[in-house]
Amino acid sequence: MTPIPSLAPHERILAALDVPDLASALGLVAQLRDHVGGFKVGLELCTAVGVPQVVQAVAAAGGAVFLDLKLSDIPNTVAGAVRSVCALGPAVRMLTLHCHGGAAMLRAAVETARAAGGQRPLLLGVTVMTSLDEAALRDELDVSVGLTDHVVHMARMAQACGVDGVVASPHEVAAIRAVCGPNLLIVTPGVRPAWASSGDQRRVMRPAEALRVGSDYLVIGRPLTAPPAEVGGPAAAAIRIATEVRASRGATTGGRTPPTSA
Repeated sequence: MTPIPSLAPHERILAALDVPDLASALGLVAQLRDHVGGFKVGLELCTAVGVPQVVQAVAAAGGAVFLDLKLSDIPNTVAGAVRSVCALGPAVRMLTLHCHGGAAMLRAAVETARAAGGQRPLLLGVTVMTSLDEAALRDELDVSVGLTDHVVHMARMAQACGVDGVVASPHEVAAIRAVCGPNLLIVTPGVRPAWASSGDQRRVMRPAEALRVGSDYLVIGRPLTAPPAEVGGPAAAAIRIATEVRASRGATTGGRTPPTSA
């Protein structure tokens, strides 16, 4: 594969629109669209407003959409949902699926997206939620292998099924890269600058560090959408994060610009 050029630091940032209404989301898009690479839209906003309406509104406001639905159901149902997302057109750049839905489900999603033709969304398999740690994985979900081993197993399965990339904590990125190689896209939540609190994320890392270990995109929510008063507003927070990444030695040398379709 021909090497793909690096992204600019601000293009690596995906702002999480974890807000309850469309007006709040579009207000953030207006402030951030020139300072980030796209916007993560998740269940809270999509449940309140509706997926097509959210995608159309964010795209019309100038934002690329990372549709974080974490699809997990029987293969036929997930295939139908992927087909509906593909029908929304190129405004949806990425779509998430839960790796725990299994290989048959992932393959059905990939086959459906490829059959849709045109500029389909990149499919990303969610490995383990960043709100879980090794103790929760073992004691609550009864997963006997270590957290990193389990994440890598999920990533390998997703790659074998033809998924474009995975969503994983920055703490597992290096292990995924070692096993899956450079061409699997890795999108990383659980990223917090030093001046922001970790919130309910248990496995966090600073932005420049996450890029150094091999992340392609950084999903950042509250540090952007509700930054500390001393930082300023959302745009000031995004500029500060991009500046910190740019200033960090080696932080902009890794990563790739992913293809827009298979």
